[in-house]
Amino acid sequence: MTSRRAFAGILAAGAAGLAQNRVRFEQSTEVFVERNRTGQPHKGKVLAAIQPHSDDLPLFAAGTIIKLIREGYTGILIRTTNDEMAGAGKTIGEVILNNEKDNAAIAEKMGLRKIYNLGYRNHMMDQSLHNELRSRLVFIFRAMKVDTVIGYDPWGHYEENPDHYVTAQAVEAACWMAGGSWDLTEHFDVGLKPHSVMEKYYFARGPQLVNRAVDISSTIDQKVETNVANVTQGPAGVNGAALRARLAKQNLRLPLLGNDDATANHEYVKHIVLAHDAEFGKKHGLQYAEGFHYMGPERSLLDDYIKKNAVPISR
Repeated sequence: MTSRRAFAGILAAGAAGLAQNRVRFEQSTEVFVERNRTGQPHKGKVLAAIQPHSDDLPLFAAGTIIKLIREGYTGILIRTTNDEMAGAGKTIGEVILNNEKDNAAIAEKMGLRKIYNLGYRNHMMDQSLHNELRSRLVFIFRAMKVDTVIGYDPWGHYEENPDHYVTAQAVEAACWMAGGSWDLTEHFDVGLKPHSVMEKYYFARGPQLVNRAVDISSTIDQKVETNVANVTQGPAGVNGAALRARLAKQNLRLPLLGNDDATANHEYVKHIVLAHDAEFGKKHGLQYAEGFHYMGPERSLLDDYIKKNAVPISR
């Protein structure tokens, strides 16, 4: 009996010790609407936009990325695969080159200043070394002092693409490990320091916990142009101009597509490809919105307790 009580006491003490330190990323099932902020409230902060393929961020998160960059973030783009299995080209080498060019174009459209192409085999990331990818991400997060990441949700359901879920899992682990003083200590010999990533915006193709709707009404047209720039495997590959020409041969037209190719491409992406952004926005009283599983900075219970209960020392 004594040993049981002692063991229970140890567990209670351990739980109390953890509780007084941190509550990790509180999860809310309520959807918070993130609206535009005036000025540059995020000036000095660094955003890492992470995608396995050149079309992922343009489709799911470009509006939010552009919004955050406008609000003061400095941004980098990390692409984990070489995109060899997707898009137009006569050979695999040409497909890789075309996607690399598109990746550079979408980075420019979103205002991301630095690109890291990690070059893993497309659709084969479940065969790659998870530790290696995680370690490379930890290095980048520390070197660039990343505060916020945007990428695939490691807890999104029914994801069929291994590139998506392997990248997502590595990102989540790297965000945590980058802040550790005993992980990859060789980094410190070249001047890097522990640096935790404190904020995450995660998107998914399937069901997920969505607790944040980001208003992208003011950046929707820039998001459209980001997708139009993604020619090789993005929506520009099945574009409005081609649809307009095909309908014309049938003596038909869609007024939406206008009278020139540029208008056709823009409106096709905005109203057909990105129709979900309008539907999701409408649910939250917005014209256009992107949905995320958002995880914010850790909250210290100890700091909260001190703030509420500390009193001046009598002298």
